[in-house]
Amino acid sequence: MEEFIAQNQWIILIAALWTLPWKAIALWKSARREEKGWFIVLLLMNTLAILEIIYIFVICKDEEGVEDEGEEK
Repeated sequence: MEEFIAQNQWIILIAALWTLPWKAIALWKSARREEKGWFIVLLLMNTLAILEIIYIFVICKDEEGVEDEGEEK
């Protein structure tokens, strides 16, 4: 396994480039919503952005829709 990773370091680069933006967005949203538990979980767990995407599109979706309705355009 170590030999495979040493010969294919681009896999780690692609994983990092995929994960970092999702993690940043999810951490930003959890901090703005003052959800300390979610922030800690998102910060410490590395799920290749699966948990972050679920948080952004499922967990945050409900309350953001309510906030948007109250704003005047």
